[in-house]
Amino acid sequence: MFIKFTLADKLLFAAALLSLIFSEALYFQGEKIDAVFMGLWVPSILAFGIYLKLIKNSKND
Repeated sequence: MFIKFTLADKLLFAAALLSLIFSEALYFQGEKIDAVFMGLWVPSILAFGIYLKLIKNSKND
């Protein structure tokens, strides 16, 4: 499954996953506002990865 992913794809996925884990850790430590802020980064990071993939594909066409 991960064979088609480039290094940049894997790094962005890891960043999103780490952001999610860090957000959950903050939430359970009682820092709810900070956890929500960190949690909002997850879809932003994934959307940026999709944007980069679309730019790469449009240059190849």
